[in-house]
Amino acid sequence: MKKIVIFGAGKIGRSFIGQLFSMSGYEVVFVDIVEDIINELNRRGSYNVIIKGDKEEVIEIRNVRGVLATDKEKTAREVSTADILASCVENNALPHIAPLIAAGLKKRYERDSQLPLDIIIAVNMRNASEFFYRELKKVLDEDYPIDRLVGLVETSIGKMVPIMTGEDMEKDILQIFAEPYNDLILDKKAFKNPIPDVRGLCPKENMKAWVDRKLYIHNLGHAAIAYLGYLYDSSFVYVYEALAVEELHKKTRETMLQSAEILTREYPKEFMEIDLERHVDSLIKRIGNRALGDTIYRIGRDLIRKLGPEDRLVGAIMLGLRHDMDVDLILYALVSGFYFRAVDENGNMYERDVEFVDKHFSRGIDHILLHVCGFDPREHEDIFKKCRQYAGEIEKSLI
Repeated sequence: MKKIVIFGAGKIGRSFIGQLFSMSGYEVVFVDIVEDIINELNRRGSYNVIIKGDKEEVIEIRNVRGVLATDKEKTAREVSTADILASCVENNALPHIAPLIAAGLKKRYERDSQLPLDIIIAVNMRNASEFFYRELKKVLDEDYPIDRLVGLVETSIGKMVPIMTGEDMEKDILQIFAEPYNDLILDKKAFKNPIPDVRGLCPKENMKAWVDRKLYIHNLGHAAIAYLGYLYDSSFVYVYEALAVEELHKKTRETMLQSAEILTREYPKEFMEIDLERHVDSLIKRIGNRALGDTIYRIGRDLIRKLGPEDRLVGAIMLGLRHDMDVDLILYALVSGFYFRAVDENGNMYERDVEFVDKHFSRGIDHILLHVCGFDPREHEDIFKKCRQYAGEIEKSLI
């Protein structure tokens, strides 16, 4: 039996990567710092993924076990004998797992200096492979041939995993909720070994195009419905409530299609307009899945990041401006985000959103455009003008 070692036994690790490889006959070994999860994985040797779609489905994921990340020697042994690795941790955790991976790579090299290892980087991040490469280089021996022996495989993670309640997790610490969608888009050219024969893997030649598709259509659509929906009715809790309003559904779709048109101009050999239109309609249906229970708060929060220069809205706007294309709908969604004040189930705003209001919104629209979004007041004079206009319209509607 082939073996995949997955760093991170969280939502994406268990509901997506673990599920795909287990169902294709791999043994799945999770490495994590949460002792209760590791112990339970080893006790049971399986866990359940609850598919939240038109009808609920339970999938049992078998041939699994766990290793505590604090057991460095055991983790290194697992890495050294793996057929493939996956990293399902957030960017800030990578410096902590890089030494563990490096120790395993060293053991592997001592055993067979010709045996490469591919690492699937299961996180949505532009230039993820470069970031991963830098972190590994810091902890690998100078003479280790990383360029020859390590394949750093970027991905575009489109799977949506809803927030689980404390009650759900208390009921079963290992169960995980997920939507039916199960396609893993990854960089075809990054593999050092043959691409695994795993159902659901979708290798792509031009990975940058597909990362941009995820960011500028999927993530942009999330932001648009969150910000437009909150302005329409601040009492909305769930995304499906907002999408049930015809006006909001239409405006969100048009905003996503405007970004899709920009992508067809940027990547004419990769995307056709009709295909991206179908993708938009499929995404809106998935985003509005009532069974996911996704909240406007979750998909809209973290304004400083999501309104930032290279993120979903400003990034798409900048790309459109580069091609001299219309970006007004995306721009309106961006300005709507300036007024986003959604709260969690306890009535609290996200901590960084409080910071956004206190440090940026309080200083005016021009300040946000310059210091949060990264626009230049001279180069983007028209953007500043339109944003002031949109802000005025929004403020009138709030009176």
